[in-house]
Amino acid sequence: MSDCKTIGVGLAGFGTVGAGVAKLLETNASLIAGRTSHQFSLEIRKVVVRDVTKPRGFDIPSDLLTTEWLEMVEDPSVDVVIELIGGTDKAFDIVKRALELRKPVVTGNKALLAERGQELFELSAKNETPIHFEAAVAGAIPVIKAVQESLIGNRIDSIAGIINGTSNYILERMTKAGLGYQEALDEAKALGYAEADPTLDVNGWDAAHKAILLAMLSYGFVIDSDEVYVKGIEEVRPADIKFADQLGYCAKLLNIVRLADDGRVEIRTQPSFISKEHMLSSVNGVFNAISVYSDAAGEGLYYGRGAGELPTASSVVADLIEAARCVQLPNTHRGFIPYNDSGELVPIEDTETAYYVRFQVEDKPGVLAQISEQLAGAGLSLSGSHSSVDPNNPDADFTDIIFTIHTCKFSLMQAGLEAANNTGLIKANPSVFRIESF
Repeated sequence: MSDCKTIGVGLAGFGTVGAGVAKLLETNASLIAGRTSHQFSLEIRKVVVRDVTKPRGFDIPSDLLTTEWLEMVEDPSVDVVIELIGGTDKAFDIVKRALELRKPVVTGNKALLAERGQELFELSAKNETPIHFEAAVAGAIPVIKAVQESLIGNRIDSIAGIINGTSNYILERMTKAGLGYQEALDEAKALGYAEADPTLDVNGWDAAHKAILLAMLSYGFVIDSDEVYVKGIEEVRPADIKFADQLGYCAKLLNIVRLADDGRVEIRTQPSFISKEHMLSSVNGVFNAISVYSDAAGEGLYYGRGAGELPTASSVVADLIEAARCVQLPNTHRGFIPYNDSGELVPIEDTETAYYVRFQVEDKPGVLAQISEQLAGAGLSLSGSHSSVDPNNPDADFTDIIFTIHTCKFSLMQAGLEAANNTGLIKANPSVFRIESF
């Protein structure tokens, strides 16, 4: 360490969150010093940016800026490296090199850790140098520390989360304002809640990466993202939102992590119907919430802002302080180390829930009976059915038929959908939502 009382910080990326980190370190410097018993101070020593001439959201001395990430990581005055550039290529190189130099790392990069975490966590353990990643899951919500530290003596039985604010906002606007999917997405973009390219938000992968990290922390083994089932909200339509409301549900992009009785782990991300009575149904806008159920503590709800400059910076600074403590006490590894060599996921075909299915069909006699017969013949137990007429277009050639299906394996549900499709009566891809019970 360059100064026994000062911890040098290197920042890779100085966008919204990076500027927020700098603001917090300056604004709350005396508060941080007091809460850490004045054991150290934190000072930004080098910042990696793409363009050193670009105006910033925080005034930082120009001599601290560089376009070369290696210059920052290998700077002897930098003790802790913060990675905030995103992506899985250059970010990987930055984190890997920092760990090789035994410099603790703080990152908010869920994609990096979910997709390339195995090598990085192995290097972290080998070099006794931690990776901290509270900001990678749910912004300001301290759920990583809760699972990793507060619940360290608990068996985690299940996690259910709404952990993508963009999708949650879109579904809320479709529910409360009656907007179509594209209208709600355009509104989210206009308000800055969605990126110019919102693909990872709406296709479910942003949330899925976070769920993978929570599962790794809970069960101790690195999870291959290729084995995880992910479905986004792109195909959700106002008709589905309307029927959810009529059935006593609301639609959410839900992450499920669950420990099966045989020790395997179920992990999936998909649009789901949840009861209006459940506490997750009241999570609106860009807020996130994660329900964690453990054997000793029972159910706990972690709620707050899942993104944004200062909320995310809050988690980064918390990790930075933890990393600074590791610098002061060498060989103190307080990051995540996989503690199980391997684990097994439940194949998506074996997962079980109830279902809602909407078919668009020709509006003619006998269609409901024929499709019901095919679903039942495939082994599905129907708990209800409904055929609707559009009051704005009562003479339409097509109509929606709604079925709710008792709990069954996903493989059986797929067989039923295939049988129904073989009737030739269905005019569009069916809309399928899991109905979750907690």
